[in-house]
Amino acid sequence: MMQFLAKAGLAVMLTAGTLAGTVAPAAAQLNIIIGEPDRGPPQDYRRPPPGPGYGRPSRGCNPQLAENLARDYGFRRARVVDITPRRVIVQGWTRRGQDEMSFGNVRGCPALRRR
Repeated sequence: MMQFLAKAGLAVMLTAGTLAGTVAPAAAQLNIIIGEPDRGPPQDYRRPPPGPGYGRPSRGCNPQLAENLARDYGFRRARVVDITPRRVIVQGWTRRGQDEMSFGNVRGCPALRRR
């Protein structure tokens, strides 16, 4: 009989502990609203962030820089003919005739190849 009472007491204590653990979070969900219930969040008076690219150099190769670099490589009448996400292609004239040069479309316009 003593073992039965001990086991029943232990079961009652476990049940009470479990219920106490679930009642506390349920009580925390109680909302008391005084005043206007449909009011939105407080207004933000800070300055909005600047737009994309504000105050930063462009991420790709500047076409004018690519033309200037091609002139440094000996091209005359250099002009940009195509810009892709990876390359900037410049055509112009060299000592051997019409030629083409490719630059990487990243900052600094690294030379990729010359045809």
